[in-house]
Amino acid sequence: MIRAWLLLTIVMITAPGALGAPPAGGADSPFKKGTLVLLAPGRRVVLQVDVADTPEARARGLMHRQTLADNAGMLFIFEEQHRWGFWMKNTLIPLSIAFIDRRWRVVDIQDMAVAPSPRDGPFTIYESRAPALYALEVRQGLFKQKGIEVGARVVFTPHE
Repeated sequence: MIRAWLLLTIVMITAPGALGAPPAGGADSPFKKGTLVLLAPGRRVVLQVDVADTPEARARGLMHRQTLADNAGMLFIFEEQHRWGFWMKNTLIPLSIAFIDRRWRVVDIQDMAVAPSPRDGPFTIYESRAPALYALEVRQGLFKQKGIEVGARVVFTPHE
């Protein structure tokens, strides 16, 4: 019971989105910015990411956005490594999520579907299969299309 309560609390705090957000990269964006590189054998994928590193930013996530560019994503940064859970409340874009451990290695990848009713649910909980300190959301299918799998390395450079 405690585990279920903890997971629900984590999901509510870290779920993508809470109040609408302007498109990624917009001048009015409340998010910090950065460049993230995914490295796998023979693969190098460069993404421009919004950074959600506070409870408020993690709660907002990608909610209410209509589009997400192929070279864009959102990096969620947590204070501790844990098996985090995400849901798709008010999220209008099908997403893929990579959970990343403290050594900057991808430990899990999952596809997340738009809920039957993005506002009211029901909502599937997408929980990492391994402890993670970071999570990266991109448009659904991007990891598969670019050949990024569990074990890929991640290099993140925050923008000033």
